[in-house]
Amino acid sequence: MPVTEAGIGAPRTPPTPVTELRMNPGSRLIFVPLAVALALTVSVGFDFQKGFHDRAAQAVDLFDWMDSEDESGTESPREAAETPASVPGDASPFPDFVTLAEHVSPAVVNIRTSRAIQRSAGRPPLPREFEEFFGNPFGGSRGPQREFKVPSLGSGFVISAEGYIVTNNHVVEDVDEIVVVFSDGEELEATVVGRDPKTDIALIRVTPEKSLPSLSLGDSDAVRPGEWVVAIGNPFGLEHTVTAGIVSAKHRNIGQGSYDDFIQTDAAINPGNSGGPLLNLRGEVIGINTAINPRANTIGFTVPINMAKQILPQLREDGRVTRGWLGVVIQNVTPELAEAFELSEDRGALVSRVMAGSPAERAKLEVGDVIVEFDGEPIEEWNELPRVVAGTRVDKDVDLVVVRDGKRKTVSLNVGKMDEPHRAEEAPEESPAAFGLRTQELTPELAEQLGVPEDAGVVIAGVEPGSPAEEAGLRRGDVILEVNRKTVANVDQLRDRLDQADDRVLVLISRGESNLFVPLKRGG
Repeated sequence: MPVTEAGIGAPRTPPTPVTELRMNPGSRLIFVPLAVALALTVSVGFDFQKGFHDRAAQAVDLFDWMDSEDESGTESPREAAETPASVPGDASPFPDFVTLAEHVSPAVVNIRTSRAIQRSAGRPPLPREFEEFFGNPFGGSRGPQREFKVPSLGSGFVISAEGYIVTNNHVVEDVDEIVVVFSDGEELEATVVGRDPKTDIALIRVTPEKSLPSLSLGDSDAVRPGEWVVAIGNPFGLEHTVTAGIVSAKHRNIGQGSYDDFIQTDAAINPGNSGGPLLNLRGEVIGINTAINPRANTIGFTVPINMAKQILPQLREDGRVTRGWLGVVIQNVTPELAEAFELSEDRGALVSRVMAGSPAERAKLEVGDVIVEFDGEPIEEWNELPRVVAGTRVDKDVDLVVVRDGKRKTVSLNVGKMDEPHRAEEAPEESPAAFGLRTQELTPELAEQLGVPEDAGVVIAGVEPGSPAEEAGLRRGDVILEVNRKTVANVDQLRDRLDQADDRVLVLISRGESNLFVPLKRGG
């Protein structure tokens, strides 16, 4: 039963085995730079009236450079570009992959980075992509240390004639030098403008002597599984490699964080493709190539470009992303929980904790509320809520629809600003058929040790081996706060609550920083 704090934490969905194409040893996700080393956000102060909010855009210019002349009266950057990308209204697809590739390739770049590391003298470090497969054949470090520069390769694409380039965060994170290589062989040094690790998006910039060709950003929401797509990048250092495939699926959650919403494609993506564009047949960017499944050569994942549209203006202005914050810990609504809460269907996000001092507390949200709508947007799956909240403007007044005690209720709330993420522990995934608990009173010493108030509830002192409680994942040290939505103050009250319960029991426990609902079934 995955649990997360909406607008704060990250889903605990078991990750799809994917691999980081920057190739960290032991990583399950290959995030696509050739490592020779190597949320949904708040759009504050930017106007997306070029058709993004109504989801009808064919292309979007985030920085308002597409159609305007500069102060000198010269032609617009797009007119000046040697190979201009498509413009709004130009929805005609290219006749073939050849023409498309020729049209967009000048705006796709290779990104070469390096970072300094300390290694034993006489033993130069292996590039990361080889460490991924071979480990360290020379054993541990010995002898004096010296500094080595470890190179890495990735990809990116130009989004403005002035030199702004989009890539993955993991391509440029913690590097000392960035060099951008264009299709004509020109090399320019780049600087990081802003990075967002949560969505793996980065914005870098070069200072060109002439206007650069740039790509238009399409509408990833309009993309449908089965559509043809083209990926261009720098796999294994093979510059400007073009591959084609289809959109295999959308809205993939691969267990990398709260903002997982990947497009899956079977277009070949390999180490070094990280940060490169996934394009539709009109030459518009619909995704940023990011990750692959290491056990298959036809399963790749890209960040939807509509997510980047919200983030890039903030990265340009502030270098970072500000996200909305609700201040609740949530979990998914299982069929058992839906029955326990008298819900007509198992949908929405179940509130298992309200953070002190949070917008949710000020709005009087309650533990046990099931959020089914946020600011007019239905919440079907629990992990949709963090993305929706994070993408809401800070200080915006919104209405939430919750189900409380079986009845729908509207709650007004002012969205706060997210600070540091807090991740809740995973709740048990199975409900037990009976009990098997040993409990004890919560003493002041235990309360201090467990980090809970002295009057919080009853401590689980032990779980019988093989019991349904053990199967449910209840642990020694868990604190039982409620039984069937009624508070528990001591062991006697817990016993009474359980004796009075029917075959189904809903228990609220405190574990670490999380409160978790656990549905129990009494066995025969």
